[in-house]
This record gives sequence, C-alpha cells and structure tokens, in this order.
Amino acid sequence: MPRPAVNVAARAARSAGNIILRYMNRIEGLAVVEKQRMDFASEVDRLAEAEIVKELRRAYPTHAILGEESGQTGKGPLTWVIDPLDGTHNYLRGIPHFSVSIALVEKGEPVYGVVFDPLRDELFTASKGDGAYLNDRRIRVGKREGLSGALIATGFPYRVRNHLDSQLAITAALLKEAEDVRRMGSAALDLAYVAAGRVDGYFEPGLSVWDMAAGALLVREAGGVYGDFAGREGLPESGNIVAGNHKVAAAMTEIIGANATPRLLGV
Repeated sequence: MPRPAVNVAARAARSAGNIILRYMNRIEGLAVVEKQRMDFASEVDRLAEAEIVKELRRAYPTHAILGEESGQTGKGPLTWVIDPLDGTHNYLRGIPHFSVSIALVEKGEPVYGVVFDPLRDELFTASKGDGAYLNDRRIRVGKREGLSGALIATGFPYRVRNHLDSQLAITAALLKEAEDVRRMGSAALDLAYVAAGRVDGYFEPGLSVWDMAAGALLVREAGGVYGDFAGREGLPESGNIVAGNHKVAAAMTEIIGANATPRLLGV
C-alpha cells in the first residue's frame, strides 16, 4: 500500500468532520440512542461514518471495513477501522473535545492511521515506518525520563465499571509519582497527544479496536510504545492499553502491574 492511503483517510476524516461541525449548533434536536448502558450514539455518528465509508469504498472497494456504528463488512487481510466520532459524550454536552479516528489494519497491526480534531483543524497522520505528523509537521513523543513531572491521560469506561476499584488504585498510585492525571474523553485524541508530546503517557481499560488503532500507530511512529497492562506489545485484544515513550510506559506498566487485578493483566 502506498502513502496515498493516508491521503484517502485524511480526506474521509475531514468530510466527516464537516458533518460533525455542521450539527454542533443543533445538538438538542439530534436523534440519540443508547446502544448499551451509558453508551450513546447520535445521528451525527451515523452520518459521519457513512461519509467515511463512502470515501473509503470509492478508493478501496475490496477492503474490509469495521465501523463502530455499522459493524463489519467484507473480509480480508486489510481492514479499515473507523470511529466516526470519538468523544460522543463530550459532543452531546457541548464540550469541545472529540475526534474522528480512521486506521488501516493489516493482520491485526495498524499500518496507516488518521486522527482528526475538526474544532482545532488538527490532522494527525501516521504510516508504518514513515513517522507521525501533525498537519504535515513531524511529531515526537515527549522526552520525560520517568513519571516524575509526567502528565498522564486516562479514561474510565462508560459501559463496564467492574474494574473501577482497580483503576482508581492505579490512578492513585500514579498520582504519587506523576505531575497530574487528565481525563479528557477521547481515547483517539489522548493517544495523538502522547504522540505529539502534549501528554507523557496514557492508559485505559476496556477500549475497542476503533478507539485505539490509529492513535496507537501515531504513538509508535512518534518514537513511543504501546501494549497491554502486562507489558505485552501490540494492540491489546483486551482493550487495556498503555502508551508513552519507552521509559514512561515502562514505569506506568510497573505501577499498573502492582495494582491491577489478574483479569486486567490477562494472566
């Protein structure tokens, strides 16, 4: 696959972003459904995803697509993974922090990724082996040597709260070492911010592949690492992800390992 795949994904993300912005002043009139407990989808999520799928199908009609709203269509080694509006809860409340996330995954590994913040017009892009960029400017993870002075991002899963005690214990232990913890509401943007050095590390349990595929590639191409709570590299099947530069990620994984349940660690 040539780099034009990123251009196609970027074009699709911008088209979806236009839809998202168009409806911002009409949020109260949107049709909203609760897919699961505390898991909402709006009319905008569906419209944005349809626009992305249309763009991807036009360029790559044989590729499989996995969308958060529309599910899986097609099969094969190459799958486009889409979160049309990561941060729906923020969006519906008028909180200006959400994004579009699109990744091309090959045999379980992201090879192209785009995260787009339509409000700030910030386009994060990455290609396997070719680096990570913000609006065509090369980005790198932060140079923090450990947790001292580090700013850590996290999220608390809406759907499943059965690991809440463990996550709160992890957060408390991290706060004893780090500068502070942020919970901003968009996993894709959290990972993009790690790649850009805006935050030093990120952890969250219970994510889906569309939440993290594009952002994880951004982190790796920006010189960082990502893996599961036990330190195994790669996109975690559990959805429990840790990301940062090598030293911060290692320090976070050590604290997580000391405070997480065996189920969270996958052991």
